[in-house]
Amino acid sequence: MKALFVSFLLVIFYVNVQAQVNPAAKGKISGKVTDATNKQPVDYATISVYKQGNASPFNGISTDTKGNFTVDRIPAGEYKITADFLGYQRATIEHVIVKDGGNVSVGEIKLAPVPRQLQGVTITAKTPTVENRIDKMVYNPQNDLSAQGGVAIDILKKVPQITVDIDGNVELQGNANIRFLINGKPSSIFGASLADALQSIPASQIKSIEVITSPGAKYDAAGTGGIVNIILKDSRVEGVNGSVNLSAGTRRENGSFNLNVRKGNFGVNAFFSGNAQLNSNSPNSRTRTSTDSLKNMTTLLQQGSNNFTRNGYQSGLNFTWNITKHDDLNASVGFNHFGNHSTGVSNEDTRVVDAAGNFVSDLADIRNSRSKFNGTSTDVSVGYKKTFDKEGQELDVLYTESFGNNSFSSFQQTDFLAGNRPSTGISNNNPGKDRETNISVDYTHPVSKNFTIETGAKLDFNHINNNVVTDTLLNGGFVPNTNQTYGFTYDSKIYAYYLSASTSLFHDFLDIKAGLRDEYTTIKADFQGANIPDYNILVPSLVFSHKIGDSQSIKISYTRRIQRPDYGALNPFLNISDPRNISTGNPNLKPEKGDNFELGYNKSFDKGANINIAAFYRYNTDDIQQFTTFFPELDVNGITYNNVSLNQWYNLGSQIRTGINLYASVPVTSKLSLRTNMIFSDRISRNPGFASVSGFTYRLNLNAQYNFGHDLSAEFFGNYNSSQKGIQGVNPKFVFYNFAVRKMILNKKFSFGLTAANPFANFVGQRSTTFGSGFSTVNIRQVPVRSFGISLSYKFGKLEFKKENKERDEENMNTPDAPPEKESDKKDDKGKH
Repeated sequence: MKALFVSFLLVIFYVNVQAQVNPAAKGKISGKVTDATNKQPVDYATISVYKQGNASPFNGISTDTKGNFTVDRIPAGEYKITADFLGYQRATIEHVIVKDGGNVSVGEIKLAPVPRQLQGVTITAKTPTVENRIDKMVYNPQNDLSAQGGVAIDILKKVPQITVDIDGNVELQGNANIRFLINGKPSSIFGASLADALQSIPASQIKSIEVITSPGAKYDAAGTGGIVNIILKDSRVEGVNGSVNLSAGTRRENGSFNLNVRKGNFGVNAFFSGNAQLNSNSPNSRTRTSTDSLKNMTTLLQQGSNNFTRNGYQSGLNFTWNITKHDDLNASVGFNHFGNHSTGVSNEDTRVVDAAGNFVSDLADIRNSRSKFNGTSTDVSVGYKKTFDKEGQELDVLYTESFGNNSFSSFQQTDFLAGNRPSTGISNNNPGKDRETNISVDYTHPVSKNFTIETGAKLDFNHINNNVVTDTLLNGGFVPNTNQTYGFTYDSKIYAYYLSASTSLFHDFLDIKAGLRDEYTTIKADFQGANIPDYNILVPSLVFSHKIGDSQSIKISYTRRIQRPDYGALNPFLNISDPRNISTGNPNLKPEKGDNFELGYNKSFDKGANINIAAFYRYNTDDIQQFTTFFPELDVNGITYNNVSLNQWYNLGSQIRTGINLYASVPVTSKLSLRTNMIFSDRISRNPGFASVSGFTYRLNLNAQYNFGHDLSAEFFGNYNSSQKGIQGVNPKFVFYNFAVRKMILNKKFSFGLTAANPFANFVGQRSTTFGSGFSTVNIRQVPVRSFGISLSYKFGKLEFKKENKERDEENMNTPDAPPEKESDKKDDKGKH
């Protein structure tokens, strides 16, 4: 790992030397893009700068909300400028001469709409797969063939700096404490089961995924790992258009419908999507060896299988209204559902020998179990945006409300094969409700051309209500168990305020963004023994960015983060679906705190290749981890369970993770392109009473895409995650790969594709170990991954461009109206707070 950091620093030293030996003053090119028919500004149009005679651009930018643009750091020379926007014909300006330190204005660039006689035309704007910005990395899956027919998890596997294990658990730079957002807003869909939520969002519904490893003061402090913001598809283009996506396969079925209607200043987006994971059977075995105080050794062998299904759907309505040229109103309502169901059977054998190796007992039984989870959430939001005559000055007010209803039930019954012992069993029902209210106000004020201040405040109120009803098998029937029936209420209130500033120094040599956020948290939990004091945290953030020449940049950032324990970690519900392996939450958990440092370097090449290197250092205290303790006998509210491993969440010491992420994209030929993403990291855990544990891990993947022409393309994606040593054992490694092909017809309105995941192996073996005081366990699972599928997609509707009357033109000047293909180019932050 040290060698990797040394190599990285040598690269940075080299590029800085290059910058010093080429100190020539750079120029600027500026202008404005407008609609040729109604003279309105075209915001978020793509401006590309070419060296005269070259076929590939070396620089570019998007226009702002008034259609203006300025491309700086341009060396002296002769250039060609192009302007593009969805639904318009490209405009080109040739032979633009820039002198050393000179500022060149190309004036007004008028874009002509696509001729109206082409009413059925489909216009495609290709967006870079990965975009690197000062505060985030954006992954655009439009051309991701192998994710077609998949879900959000399938896309996340390809996103730089993110790793996903075979069960759908997500880590960002090796940290699982991630703040997930949808369209920049919190959602209760993530509150109860993150893995289920990410499995319920079809890939066809996702426009882009933003990865924010060092969030600024404008963002919530929650999530020591950072923020992942999932942007769903919508449209603000005039007219009626939409899409239908269907897929079927041996393991999963998906469907989604998207409809966009926009007329003048008002737009509506409606969508519905659903998916189902078909029944899959996973063989498994567990062998645990333990010793008691008398040195008797017990060997527990469990061998069986588990059947699992999953389903989910989402629906929503989004409204946008550009009231005046300075006032925008948007509102949305969404409803989400997801659930899973599993049934299992396990043959168990418990053998006991004494310290001398003499046989003591042998007990065999069969355990049948089942569990069911259902979660629903409703999200409502209303937002108002006020812009001013001064460019960049704006006020944002946002209100969001999320309501979640979750229910988990489990059942298990153990029947003994000998000894005339009565059967034992337990049945649980665990309903819960979650309500989160957010009110935020943000204000941006540009003091000067190179200095901007941002400030704002936020209220975040969260209420969780949880009940547990338990029945116990007694004399052949289930009867209420009052000792394990209870209620639990959890209330948290967060009061936040932030102030940040951004500026450029030394003639635009260094861009700086610094901020400070203050969050005061109060928590009330009425569960017996829970006492969590109020606390305040100051969250500083700092980013330095320097652009080297026309195609390189370097970034250094620092931020402090906090991870408040989530619903699952707090919930004191005892899951006894396997009485030999019981799991529960901990309502006394304290928040985990993290300090994150990152050093990043990005390089773009003339022919389209790109590399990004990010080295990171993360230090967490009060680290929230799950810990397993073995009990020869465990009393649970009056009932004694024998030979039990109890899995519970704790604040365990501190954790240090250092690592490096390498991303590269290379267009090998005009038809073949390659992408790779590699993460190497080392985690050191220090826990009181235990020796420090160091575990090195890495992740490698490769994506190859080939275009055969005639709108036919194919893709291969392979991923390898290594094993990693933890504080109590070793997490398993796994390999995943898939193939995909897609054909587009009917002027690219209709496409169909074929996918195959791990076609040469029905199962992926997962071997993990867990050890602790007095016990050691080996778990082996066979996870079914092989699947074959077909996907269909159809886009309908057309784009309309109508000349409005003069009064409408004047009223709507400078109204923000971003098209779907360029949503990722927006300059205002997603996921604020």
